[in-house]
Amino acid sequence: MNARPRAAGAFAGSDMSPPCSGRTLFFFEKPSAMRQLQRFFRSPNTVCVAAEGHLLAAAEPGSIRPEWKPWRFDALPIVLATIPVSSGTNRSGQSHEPKIAAIRQALHGVERVIIATDPGREGSMIAWEVLEHLGWQGRVDRLKLGALDDVSIRRAFAALAKEPASGERDYAAYLEALCRQYEDYHLGLNGTRAISLRLRPPAFREPWRFGGVQTPTLAILADLEDRIRAFVPQDFFKAALHLGTRSGAALTLWHAPKERIVDAAVAETIRAAAAAWSGPLAVEHKDVRRAPPRLFSKDTLARRCAKRFGWDPQHTAGLAQDLYDQGFLSYPRTESEVLPEGQAADAATVIDAVASVLSDMRSVVSRDAVPLIRRGVRGHYVKDPGEHHAIVPLRKVPERGRLSADQFRLWELVAKAYLAAHLPDGIDARTSVAAEVGTPLGPKRFATSGSVVRAPGWRAVYGSEAEPEADLVPGKARREAEAPSARLPNVNDGEDASAARADIVTAMTEPPRRITRGELPVVMGRLIDQVDDPAVKRALENPVNPNEPKGLGTAATRDTILPKLLKSRYIALANGKDPAIEVTEVGLAFITAVRRVFPAYGDPVGRAMFEAELAEIGRAATRAEAVQRADAFRQRTRARLDELIAAISRSPAIDLDPSLIPPGQADDRPPTPAMRAFAVSLAARKGVTLPRGCKSSISVCRAFLDAHAGPRAQPEDSAGQPGQPRVPSAAMLGYARSLAAARGINCPPETETDFDACRRFLDAHAAAPQRGSGAPRSSGVKGQEPTERGKRRGRAARAPKEAAARRRA
Repeated sequence: MNARPRAAGAFAGSDMSPPCSGRTLFFFEKPSAMRQLQRFFRSPNTVCVAAEGHLLAAAEPGSIRPEWKPWRFDALPIVLATIPVSSGTNRSGQSHEPKIAAIRQALHGVERVIIATDPGREGSMIAWEVLEHLGWQGRVDRLKLGALDDVSIRRAFAALAKEPASGERDYAAYLEALCRQYEDYHLGLNGTRAISLRLRPPAFREPWRFGGVQTPTLAILADLEDRIRAFVPQDFFKAALHLGTRSGAALTLWHAPKERIVDAAVAETIRAAAAAWSGPLAVEHKDVRRAPPRLFSKDTLARRCAKRFGWDPQHTAGLAQDLYDQGFLSYPRTESEVLPEGQAADAATVIDAVASVLSDMRSVVSRDAVPLIRRGVRGHYVKDPGEHHAIVPLRKVPERGRLSADQFRLWELVAKAYLAAHLPDGIDARTSVAAEVGTPLGPKRFATSGSVVRAPGWRAVYGSEAEPEADLVPGKARREAEAPSARLPNVNDGEDASAARADIVTAMTEPPRRITRGELPVVMGRLIDQVDDPAVKRALENPVNPNEPKGLGTAATRDTILPKLLKSRYIALANGKDPAIEVTEVGLAFITAVRRVFPAYGDPVGRAMFEAELAEIGRAATRAEAVQRADAFRQRTRARLDELIAAISRSPAIDLDPSLIPPGQADDRPPTPAMRAFAVSLAARKGVTLPRGCKSSISVCRAFLDAHAGPRAQPEDSAGQPGQPRVPSAAMLGYARSLAAARGINCPPETETDFDACRRFLDAHAAAPQRGSGAPRSSGVKGQEPTERGKRRGRAARAPKEAAARRRA
């Protein structure tokens, strides 16, 4: 089975099978990677091509069938067995056809293709989709380049030689990526059209965009938004015991149990007992070891950079990709935070290379010291880190002046994390002091603690910098320390003490923290941290790789979700270095609609389980097995589409107050004269007051018209077939008829069926004074601003009538 339709005649005059010439073609993703490897090629039988990203683009529905171009509910679902593709364009709008033609030419006379694109599903797809499009049937192998330094390249070639079926397994990864695209294409196409046509509030004029990953991601944020809005602060109480010891020391102990005291009478009972307390203190001294943090995955690196530098995750991803292309970092689009055990022997060399650039690290990392290798689930080295390992520096190190400031900051951040991972644990000398106070409610523990650094260990890497803080779980309330830490006076175990006084301190519960821009990819990848049900947590675990639980989307796609949600106005960003995400009323209404008609698409946990099943396609051991799983997935996708469209067809539109719709990026313009005139006449006719800003803001004016001018024609009613006239909306026709009646003229017949004819009639007559009235009225169609071309058409239509009027005068 072919995943895509192949181009007939790609190898005309042959059976599309390669000759036995011994020539090998290397297929790269970018020219920069190609240049890194070309110095290893000495054979004249080696040919290299670079794609520069995806060269093929999925066809638009209207180009496949003309009847699919207008948005018509009765045409849904639009389902394709395979998605037709054609040459895409680059960022400058230039076609990729010449590049595809060059690859077609380069394949002539080739016996073997080695895919050397970036590792992962997307890299595999970039090469395979072109090879299938061109009809290639020869041998394909996969060179997995985890990094682009010399040692990593040689290791990749050695691994290639030991893996004769690398192409078969890589085809499975390609099919997984293809199935992800297949679902995304069909869900975005059908879901967006169906929900926009049937469920979207009339006051919201933009499409309600729908996606398999972005919709459950929005559901996570919406559920958090509901919890924050429903949160009611509550007072709780802590008791402070101020005491003095026999040796003259003074300190304060606290009673702040995990089960917070919310009854003031209970707190007062405990305080009164503490105020009369005397007795021995329990003092404990112990050393606390603090292991270094985990290495960076793509998402955790984005989170750290957002908090430290205020970078958008996409900016961080771009910098990391640049450093990878130059051979300074390992592959950055990874979900792993660990390394393979086979790379433990590299640590000393890499550390020495890093220290040659970060000269202040020489005093921390001794040349003679043996790096500490931590193995196992809680360490940094494991037997199988998954498809990719953590992001780490390489033997090849940059010169400060050769990188931009942001590139160097990112490299330094990753390099220091690598150094810290190979240094000893930090050791703190921790002292805790406790007293047991008898109360009418039973014994209550009062305690405090303090610590001093006994050995900095890996923390010496960060010096006076703020040491990486323990990352709080996004979306959760801040954890409260058991007791304030302090430098404690010298107190002996069993030393007698007595209360000087006791106080009650009132505190207040805090709502859950909003998820920030930098945290969102981590939340999507670690959905397990967002659930409390033990059974659900177990379901989200990944037995194959415990460090990577089931989540939403892939590491390569998570950064794209937030811009989509922002564009749809489902969310808004607060201010700050790493801004918090707030779900808008539009976003809440959208999730309500989705969960009402098809709850599975609004269930983040269900989607994570679905993603895990999808990943099984890429794990297939053979091509035949991968094809079988991919076929089953497509069938399931088509069945879910049928269910989605059927459910939407039975549901009414969502009711949403127009005033709750956030303004779009271009909605700060004033309304057109036609819109203002229509709003004024509509308000007078209905006896309502124009809202504040209706004459100065197009968004306010549009919302008013949408709310009071009657139902707006759906796109399926106002867009004709290609080559046929566009049908005017009901609001246009109604206004045209009222104008004709007011002026004592007839509407031309074509205004009933032709949008442009109706528009010309409105432009010609709305500005002319009505009979018996001195007030001018402007033409206008609610929510539609005339284009410059439309204005010219209106002026041209009015010119003959104005000339005739002058002649009559």
